[in-house]
Amino acid sequence: MALATSDRGSWSSRTGFILAAAGSAVGLGNIWRFPYTAGENGGGAWVLIYLVFVLLIGIPVLLAELSIGRKTKLNPVGSFEALTKSKFWPWVGGLGVLTGFGILAFYAVVAGWTLAYVYEAVTGAFAGSISAEQSSAIFSNIISNPGLAILLTGLFLLLTILVVRGGVSKGIEKTTKVLMPLLVIILVILAFRSVTLPGGMAGLSYLFAPDFSKLTGTGIMTALGQALFSLSLGMGAMITYGSYFPDDANLPASGVQVAFFDTAIAVLAGIIIFPALFSAGVAPDGGAGLVFVVLPTIFGSLPAGNLFAIAFYALLAIAALTSTISLLEVCVSYFVDNRGWSREKAAWILGAVCFGLAIPSALANGASPFFSDFLGSGFDFLTIQNNLWGNFSLTIGAILICVFVGWIWGVDKALGSIESSGHSMAGKALFRILIRFVCPAAILAVLIFIVITGNFF
Repeated sequence: MALATSDRGSWSSRTGFILAAAGSAVGLGNIWRFPYTAGENGGGAWVLIYLVFVLLIGIPVLLAELSIGRKTKLNPVGSFEALTKSKFWPWVGGLGVLTGFGILAFYAVVAGWTLAYVYEAVTGAFAGSISAEQSSAIFSNIISNPGLAILLTGLFLLLTILVVRGGVSKGIEKTTKVLMPLLVIILVILAFRSVTLPGGMAGLSYLFAPDFSKLTGTGIMTALGQALFSLSLGMGAMITYGSYFPDDANLPASGVQVAFFDTAIAVLAGIIIFPALFSAGVAPDGGAGLVFVVLPTIFGSLPAGNLFAIAFYALLAIAALTSTISLLEVCVSYFVDNRGWSREKAAWILGAVCFGLAIPSALANGASPFFSDFLGSGFDFLTIQNNLWGNFSLTIGAILICVFVGWIWGVDKALGSIESSGHSMAGKALFRILIRFVCPAAILAVLIFIVITGNFF
């Protein structure tokens, strides 16, 4: 059974919740994954489909998770224990906690790379013209150096622990109130600079002018997967953050604002990257290496390019930190609520365990032959972790949350929680149809697509 503890905490304001929840959603998925995925799938048409999925799938699932957390004031496991007598559903909450922890164990590795790139930018590594081979060598030297890869991962987890141990209002909320406005300011400045580059308008056309001839079935499924991953759905993060939501605040409006904030950040990242690529005459389909390998080759050709590089990688690091905070918080909230641990104890112990589990992923990019081709599978350990937690587990969790809210707990009770402060939600009939039928079917289609095609996100 869940335990009430003084370490649980709550947001001090609706603004604090919006910034923290948006910070959870905004991360590498927006600034790293969104641009390269859009680039691989033809630009504008894919972006339009992505926006439709955020509206019709992302927002309903987001509100469903928030309704659970607000009703129970507990972590994912405690929430399902409180809302049903079934022994199955608390295991679904446990899956969310494990998913968040599993994602953190590889996400922190990639987040650590951003710190290395901030250092490289500050020391002038991207100030001059560098070739694709030189840029690739910089990236390889960072990710294949075992000591450096582990150090960067540990440093990023340490920053995460220090924030989470401070509590909900004095740690997470206070930090995100500084980081999120800073992130937006950097984004806007970089976006303005990028669109004023010679030839930059061609990049905007690529991003916003739909060409449906370039859209494939794989692109459609990828857009839906991106919408789920980007909004931190399926892993209990929004259940946890919803559990700290003020009783008198407007949850429907806040949930929509979180989704809008998250989507706007992703689009702004695209506005930064694509005009810069087109200005330098670089193809937009650079794949996962877009921000770590392709972009460094063009900074030197841009006016004030080194300042651009410093600001961009600082932005990437800030976005990653706001996400790792929420991933650790999901796990901490469980041990605070259900195990009676102090927040301090939970943050340090779970952070240390996560660091240990992250080491194989840190060594999986050339630093260790064993983890770079794990058990001869043809996959490195980090990719396996991403597939397990970021694809299968996350997607299964999102489906089960839809089923729970739509058919077990009930849409009427979810709406009662959403509107408990007296603020009515528009489109209740549509929400009922989406959360019961459309959302679980669409997310199940993504899962089937992954299993059949092996195309992971």
